[in-house]
Amino acid sequence: MFPTLDGLVHVPARLQLVALLAAAGVDEELTFPELQHLTATTAGNLSTHLRRLEDAGYVAVTKGYDERTPVTRVSLTGEGRERFEMYRRAMTRHLDGSLAIELLQEVRQ
Repeated sequence: MFPTLDGLVHVPARLQLVALLAAAGVDEELTFPELQHLTATTAGNLSTHLRRLEDAGYVAVTKGYDERTPVTRVSLTGEGRERFEMYRRAMTRHLDGSLAIELLQEVRQ
């Protein structure tokens, strides 16, 4: 049987968010408006997905000010980075067929 993929990351909008944050780098943060623009999501939809990722410990959300303007910054946590890498490796094995070949070989033994 195929191993399951991380359902939290597998949702397209959350996969997009985690991939963007992973690409930003270890010590980098993206702002809420940047994420909203890059993902083309509504503020409410983005907030909902970020909350799910934050509750799971995959992202850190910090609220502060840039001069007098409120700003929300989002970064990928160590746990989130690890989970994304595990997801990426698993998905690669699914897509390149190596997992299917391995499973077929097990069944045919």
